[in-house]
Amino acid sequence: MRKIILSLSLFVINIAFAKVTLPSVFSDHMVLQQNEDVKFWGWASNGEEVVIKPSWTTEVYKTKTNKYANWELFIKTPSFGGPFTITISGYNTIELKDVFIGEVWLCSGQSNMEMTPTWFGGINNLDEEVNNAHHPNIRFFNIPKISTTAPQINVPAFWDVCTPETMKNSSAVAYFFARALQENFKDIPIGLMISAWGGTPAEIWMPEKIITEDSVLLEASRQLKPVEWGPTEPARAYNAMIHPLAGFNLAGALWYQGESNVGALNYDKTLTALINSWRTLWSKSFPVYYVQIAPFEYGEDHYGGAEIRNAQRKVLEMTENTGMIVIDDVSTVDDIHPKDKKTVGLRLANLALKNHYKTKKGLVESPIFKDAIFNKNKAEVYFYYSEGLYIKDEKSLFEVAGDDRAFYPAKAKVKENHIIVSSRKVKDPKYVRFGWQNTAQSNVFNKANLPASIFTTE
Repeated sequence: MRKIILSLSLFVINIAFAKVTLPSVFSDHMVLQQNEDVKFWGWASNGEEVVIKPSWTTEVYKTKTNKYANWELFIKTPSFGGPFTITISGYNTIELKDVFIGEVWLCSGQSNMEMTPTWFGGINNLDEEVNNAHHPNIRFFNIPKISTTAPQINVPAFWDVCTPETMKNSSAVAYFFARALQENFKDIPIGLMISAWGGTPAEIWMPEKIITEDSVLLEASRQLKPVEWGPTEPARAYNAMIHPLAGFNLAGALWYQGESNVGALNYDKTLTALINSWRTLWSKSFPVYYVQIAPFEYGEDHYGGAEIRNAQRKVLEMTENTGMIVIDDVSTVDDIHPKDKKTVGLRLANLALKNHYKTKKGLVESPIFKDAIFNKNKAEVYFYYSEGLYIKDEKSLFEVAGDDRAFYPAKAKVKENHIIVSSRKVKDPKYVRFGWQNTAQSNVFNKANLPASIFTTE
């Protein structure tokens, strides 16, 4: 906290004396995105010349501030490496030290993303994982919880090197994601910008304009009830915890949220709007990989949890360059905070390695509903990523319904990587669903032993 207060104080002082000043995302120990024209920006006196000299090149970059005392420069970064220094000069000089070039990921959401290794009873094998967390090429940029009514230009945060102590106070999902990437890339530097707030709905993480100009999103936001532990008004976290990062080059984003939107009927549209708004903010269609929430005892009188999980599945159909992992095989229905964050991070990393980095082959995705063909008294259910499809036990989680939409339990059997579903009580099925309970844990897997997502064709 002292570092944060000092950073804010120095920022105010530097502005007052019109020195070259940087936002907090540019500091010692930071990671810059490799092989890109990386944007630098800041403030100085009107018309002041700003000169940047990175140690990885002999090239010198120059610009002048505009009439609003703002400046920006784009600097070409090399392939991963470091440590480097960067000198920024105007009427004063700033030297950034221990700078690495690598891959930068934004990690956001609610408590399951925020959750540190020692939170809520910790992660599996806690002591061993913490003691082994000496990874100088992993860097954390942990953003504190701040809520504002207007977009901000800076955030009180700083870059930290991964040590057992800093790892204990950072996102467990983000850490294990980074570690899995490094195992594949031989210690490539990974920068993790962690912006998460437990118990918050998706609406607070996107620009207010996106919500107010869409009647469906606006009505959904009005249904949110105030809570004691965080804001529920549109854009409150976005303004203070996402907007100040805009322009800092990213490889992609991770998202783990949804529990606080249980009860919403249009979460698929909400999450799609959030993803699109971030891509617009960065002017880049970067990959977004997200976690389907775990089954949980949300109540027996509704399907709120199942509806959110299904909406998350539908986002894959509504947005390009996205991926979703299913985790109900490594979670329990009595804990809204699954402790196996290592598996979560690894599965997210596998999506990134296969789809974004193109270095991993094979099956890393869960079976995702593709199509249902109704033939007489049967439904033939097809999945994406269905190689080696099998049902783990004799219990069936499938149900079918006729035109009346009254669902009945159905028998299921695998045939050539798809599933035949039928029920004696439904002679002419028109709809089929799978795992349609808040606490349902999938028993359909593919050859990678990854569980199928729940779905409904209604």
